[in-house]
Amino acid sequence: MSELPVSNPHAVPSHDVSSHGASSHTAPPPVAMQFDDAGQQREAATLGMWTFLATEVLFFGGALMAFTIFRALYFEAFAEASHELYPSIATANTAILLCSSFCMAMAVHETQHDGRRNRIAMYLIGTVVLGAAFLGVKAIEYSIDYHEGTIPRIAWDPKHFADSNHAQLFFFFYFILTLLHALHMTIGMVILLILAWRTREHDFASTRHNTVEMVGLYWHFVDVVWIFLFPLLYLVG
Repeated sequence: MSELPVSNPHAVPSHDVSSHGASSHTAPPPVAMQFDDAGQQREAATLGMWTFLATEVLFFGGALMAFTIFRALYFEAFAEASHELYPSIATANTAILLCSSFCMAMAVHETQHDGRRNRIAMYLIGTVVLGAAFLGVKAIEYSIDYHEGTIPRIAWDPKHFADSNHAQLFFFFYFILTLLHALHMTIGMVILLILAWRTREHDFASTRHNTVEMVGLYWHFVDVVWIFLFPLLYLVG
């Protein structure tokens, strides 16, 4: 006769993971096969993001350097063209962008401290909403530029300026730099929406908070670029 298995009274009862589910707060972050541990993976991701941002600094830095050189050469024309812009609108947009940076920082803070996923998603969506508000205000400003005839090659009225050619050069730089900034913002907003959805539906941030941190670095970089563009474009002279 076969013996019945004897249960160990001191054994710790096992839990059925499939029925109870793993806790999102205790689950370790997933580690890709090429890394030894989560710390090494985080360091590699941070280094990669900073390298990418360094290339972006070179990209924007070259354009800003060219603008600075031409501004020095044709200062009077650039100052006259800059006075056609609206610093009050740009100031309001700067405040909106700083608020979006605060929301992004709070989202990163929540993911680092195992915050509730609904709250993390709320901060991410708040960042997107403020980014959309920034772009909306910028679109209104572009429409004003169109009606006032300060868009080169499209709606240009030379009667506004004593040196029309060099004033037009200023506005070339203005639209190229601000449109590139808006493009970077749009890319960031799309990524944030994806993160917000994955956080709300799949508890993404609690196990991959490093991803939210890297996107936060990108978003703060975009904000810093605007902090440089604001005085260079709107406060000439």
